[in-house]
Amino acid sequence: MPVIAADGWLRGVRVCRSPNCDARPDVRDISLLVIHNISLPPGRFGGPYIDQLFTNALDPAAHPYFVGIHALRVSSHLLIDRRGRLTQYVPLSARAWHAGVSSFGGRERCNDFSIGIELEGCDDRPFTKRQYQRLVTVTRQLLQHFPRLRPERIAGHSDIAPGRKTDPGPHFDWLRYRAALSAPAHSRA
Repeated sequence: MPVIAADGWLRGVRVCRSPNCDARPDVRDISLLVIHNISLPPGRFGGPYIDQLFTNALDPAAHPYFVGIHALRVSSHLLIDRRGRLTQYVPLSARAWHAGVSSFGGRERCNDFSIGIELEGCDDRPFTKRQYQRLVTVTRQLLQHFPRLRPERIAGHSDIAPGRKTDPGPHFDWLRYRAALSAPAHSRA
């Protein structure tokens, strides 16, 4: 199980540093977890493209879809790929640029007070068992580490940016995820 270090980096996970982050207004205010999905190109899994997008190295000539997104400056804190492998792009203590125009509980600018986790996937396919297992493990750690973060403060990107975003999508099994979070730690997702 990865350990959250004082600098906001998880030990024992793959790291691919993104420049698309900045200082949080108040690092003690981390109180929201946002679940996303991403696949590049859309509907395809594996490959270097998510890393490239989050590090501003996406080649617009590599796929027609990339022409419209290669100049975006975005990042997430974490990515869980289809095999359940965890990659960290931004320290949890920093503000990753994952939520965009957003609001939760009447408060805008969710990037200021949230952690973003991307699941490699798309709106029209189920996520893998390994992804749920890793997501539950990481979520439990985050809930223990950040006192203002609680299970009722976990949302999808679609919840904080309705009408603009659809992820994690209809195939994300919220009941399975929440049940696994509330089960004893040795249970499987």
